[in-house]
Amino acid sequence: MISLERFEEITEEITGTLPEEFFRELHGGVIVREQVKIHPAARDNDLFVMGEYHRNRYLGRFVVLYYGSFAACCGYLSEEELRKKLRKVILHEFRHHLESLAGERDLEIEDAKELYAYLQKKH
Repeated sequence: MISLERFEEITEEITGTLPEEFFRELHGGVIVREQVKIHPAARDNDLFVMGEYHRNRYLGRFVVLYYGSFAACCGYLSEEELRKKLRKVILHEFRHHLESLAGERDLEIEDAKELYAYLQKKH
């Protein structure tokens, strides 16, 4: 797995390619945290949170990426493969942001369906 510092560099490279409009009202920007985050609904600690979009009354809007989750799930990937996965997660979180600005919830519904499918497999 690449280092945390390299992960942050790649994150900045990817976000640097996004249109400026994507960052409208994203007050806290994109934050990388070192921790592993397990989804609260996970069975067997096997559902990792790779990124999250936050809308907070006091802190504003921001995206968090979990380096530890990427390391746990994708540590075996080459840097280029990891870059593709990271880009996918970043775009996912920005879609949450843009939908939030537009008053839409389509991706939240998609995520809920995926969680439901995961939970059905675990029963």
